[in-house]
Amino acid sequence: MSDSLRDQLLGLGFKPAPKPERKPQAGQHPNKPQGRHPGKPGQANKGKPGGRPGRPHPPAGQGKGGKREGDIDLAKAYAIRAQKEKDERIETERQKQEEARLRREAKARLETLLKDQALNDPAAEIARHFPYGGKIKRIYVNEAQLKALNAGELGVVQLNGRYLLVSADVLAQAEATFAPAVALKVDPDAPAEADPYADPKFQVPDDLVW
Repeated sequence: MSDSLRDQLLGLGFKPAPKPERKPQAGQHPNKPQGRHPGKPGQANKGKPGGRPGRPHPPAGQGKGGKREGDIDLAKAYAIRAQKEKDERIETERQKQEEARLRREAKARLETLLKDQALNDPAAEIARHFPYGGKIKRIYVNEAQLKALNAGELGVVQLNGRYLLVSADVLAQAEATFAPAVALKVDPDAPAEADPYADPKFQVPDDLVW
């Protein structure tokens, strides 16, 4: 359009057509100059694509929290060992309690068995010595009881700190009920030297303190 015609139209009240605005390209912020990302010259954008910094990978053999796999395995091994030792202590204590319970029950049955079964003679003057519990013990018997004791017809049972003279049958029952209570059981078929205390000439004087 020539300038004269344009001037005439403007004079009649016509306005000039607006200029079309330039649309920003995809991915470009309006009013922001294109170019490199601001930063130090020669410095590349580190991290993942899109400008986001990536997380650094842990060193080989190192897990979360900075602990190495070897340290974790060792801690597990210590925990397993500690639990095993605890279980063993509990089991040992349980066995001890069970053994104590069985021992108490056996002694109670033995006490019932030996009630009114003792053949001790209050007037007996012969001391019959015998080893029991790692020490030398003695029980007083008369002459007939000494012969029967040495022949295996009688025996000695310990109950509540006392030594009771009982028959061979009662001795067998006592042994089946609570074997540790059998203090003296003579085998008549054993050689005489097996029991040096069977012969009265080897008896220890009564005034000797054991």
